[in-house]
Amino acid sequence: MNLTKTTRVIAALSALLAIATASLVGAEDTEKALLAKARTIFKALPDTVHVDDYPHSQARVDLGKALFFETRVSTDGRMSCAACHNPSYYGADSLALSVGVHGKKLPRNAPTVFNTPLLVAQHYGGNRVSVEEQALKALLSPLAYGNASYAEAEAKMRALGYETKFSAAFPNEANPVSAENWATAIGAFERTLLTPAPFDNYLKGDNNAISKQAKLGMEKFINMGCAGCHNGATVGGLSFQKFGITEDYWLATGSKEMELLKGRDKGKFHDTKKEEDTYIFKVPQLRNVAMTPPYFHDGSVAKLEDAVRVMARLQLGQKISDADVALIVAFLETLTGAVPTQFSSAPALPVAGFQNQN
Repeated sequence: MNLTKTTRVIAALSALLAIATASLVGAEDTEKALLAKARTIFKALPDTVHVDDYPHSQARVDLGKALFFETRVSTDGRMSCAACHNPSYYGADSLALSVGVHGKKLPRNAPTVFNTPLLVAQHYGGNRVSVEEQALKALLSPLAYGNASYAEAEAKMRALGYETKFSAAFPNEANPVSAENWATAIGAFERTLLTPAPFDNYLKGDNNAISKQAKLGMEKFINMGCAGCHNGATVGGLSFQKFGITEDYWLATGSKEMELLKGRDKGKFHDTKKEEDTYIFKVPQLRNVAMTPPYFHDGSVAKLEDAVRVMARLQLGQKISDADVALIVAFLETLTGAVPTQFSSAPALPVAGFQNQN
């Protein structure tokens, strides 16, 4: 009788062990399938984003960093790339609407500068094809540096004592201090500002790099349709889409009309004047999104959780539960990388007083 009872206990334990083993194998298979699915949609950040059109050198990166933080090329002596893309705010500025030269309020929010060379274009309307073009045209923008001509900006750079740095960065040029080289150098610096994150380690095979909640959030993000636009290495920023598919975007965001834009922000339309581009915006990248509030092109939404709700409503026509919002936010937080070391502190700049030539 005791032997029979013992046999039954052993049999029961064996059954439980078999069930547990099957569950574990099933869970492992599910994890592998989720990772395989993620790899078809997202990509890990590359090690570099150097391109043949703009040969890389450390001298160019060093010059570009100095110029990125240099304020005295602007017409008020206060404006620089770093004014809107600050190390303290993950390459953004934390303002709803950024402030430009002479205190002019810009009509749009400044996105992070991190990972931007990987994007399809620069600016919300995509009117700059590269970080180099963006840096070049900023010199003449009445909202950015405010110079009347490239010659004016170049004269300021010479007066500030940059000739030696330009000569080192562009050694084979007779006149290295130029607006084009300003742009190339700043681009070289910005191309080093990549922020690998825990999510990259996950994509490379480290299953413990992100939490169970983050994986559930990623799965929800994919299945809801968010990944249809937010994909690739930058989890967005690679295409253009209408903002407000199910209803006008301002009904959900509370966005205001902009005097400078003569009404609602119509995205790409302001650059192309084509009706089909009305309310078409570059899809934002989601790298470091948890660190760069407020959200959307006008900074109209303060919290990431609310931004997730707005996107579900406007782009997918869905009302998302608080539990699902929390899961998606957990996933988005895995996209946060460290502030690049070379960006975390301001450089020493040439010693010279600001002298506006206007």
